[in-house]
Parts: sequence; structure tokens; C-alpha cells
Amino acid sequence: MPQDVMHQRILVVEDDADIAESLEYNLQRAGFRPVIAESGEKGLHLALDKRNRPKLIILDLMLPGMSGMELCRRIRRETTAADTPIIMLTAKSAEADRIAGLNIGADDYIVKPFSVKELIARVNAVLRRSEKEETRVYRDKKLTVDLDAMRVECEGKPVQLTRKEFSLLEHLINNIGRVALRQQLLDSVWGYSYMGDSRTLDVHIRRLRQKLGNCGSAVETVIGTGYKFVGCK
Repeated sequence: MPQDVMHQRILVVEDDADIAESLEYNLQRAGFRPVIAESGEKGLHLALDKRNRPKLIILDLMLPGMSGMELCRRIRRETTAADTPIIMLTAKSAEADRIAGLNIGADDYIVKPFSVKELIARVNAVLRRSEKEETRVYRDKKLTVDLDAMRVECEGKPVQLTRKEFSLLEHLINNIGRVALRQQLLDSVWGYSYMGDSRTLDVHIRRLRQKLGNCGSAVETVIGTGYKFVGCK
């Protein structure tokens, strides 16, 4: 199994202990890290956990207390989990129920009783689709950078950067918290084994900070070494 597929966290929201145990066992065998929630309330708490956000949610429709439908609606309203893929499980096979689940944001739907092999196959398929659609976006309290669309906003206002300035910012964000050596930045942005005037880097960093305005402090100077992206605090 590919390394990037292994150990992905899967949240299973299922009140039937036997089904939950079977899913936990088979997901572990498939290389995932399942975590079980027996109720919608617990499922919502785990789905919104920023530190351990699940890569996918398997959600039973018929739950005690908060229903699976309501849980799906609430997850889709939260920005921290709105794009987390959801597969719904239910004993209901009526077309209206399947359509309702998909309309409120479920990515797939499987009817009980189901084949574990089919469910695992659907989990892998939904994750593959999700990874293809996933955009690379950096976001903190002040700064938002869409690395694919090359869009930058500071405190909600658009920031216009040149291609070189954006490439510098992208390299720094991709190495957040780590020092980017001057030569690394020159090679990455200006070309392999750049041998020109290194002061051009300092000029571009200065312009980048100026354009970022109140977000300019996100780029720190490491004297004699290079630069480091620390985000806006």
C-alpha cells in the first residue's frame, strides 16, 4: 500500500457496536486509523478537531439524538470541516433517502447490509477524488494564500504580487517554520545554481513585505542565513 494512503484518520460515526467494531477492524487492516464515535454529538466534536481532522467520515444515518442528516448539515456549515468527504451508511434503501443524503453534502451512500470490501473500495475512491480536488491554501488570522490560483489576501484585501514575489512566498510557505537558505531561494525562484547578484533576493523580499502590509511580518530574516515564514500572529 502506498505510504501516502497509510495511517489516514477515518472517523466512523456508528451507534451499532458490532458494525462499529467490524469497521474499525477492517479499516485498520486496510491501513487506515479509524476512530469511533457512538453518537452524533461526539461525531461532531471529532469532525471539528483541528489537530486531528479526519480525512474522511463514515456516517450512519440513523443515530440516537442528533441524526446523521443533521450531523452532515452541521459539518458542511463549518469551515474547518466543510470539505471533509462523507460516506453515509443506512438501512434505508429508498431513493428519496439517498437523494436527501447526497443533497445535504454526502459524497457517497451505501446501504446496510454491505460488503466490507465494497465499503473499503468506496473509501479509497472518495479519498482519491478528494485529493485531486483539494486546493493548496495557506490561511491564518490575517493572511490567505491560494497557492494553486496564485491569489493572496491580507486582512481580506487582495495583494498583487509579481510572479517572482509569489514564487518566493510559495517556497517560504511550503517550508513554514524552517529557514530557507539564501541560495535555496535563489535556485528555486531564479533557476538552478543561480550565480547572479544575491542582492536581488533582498530587494524582492523587501517588496514582498511591503506589498503584504500588515502581513509582512510573516517573513522573518535569519541574519547571515536566509529567511523564514512564520505566519501572521
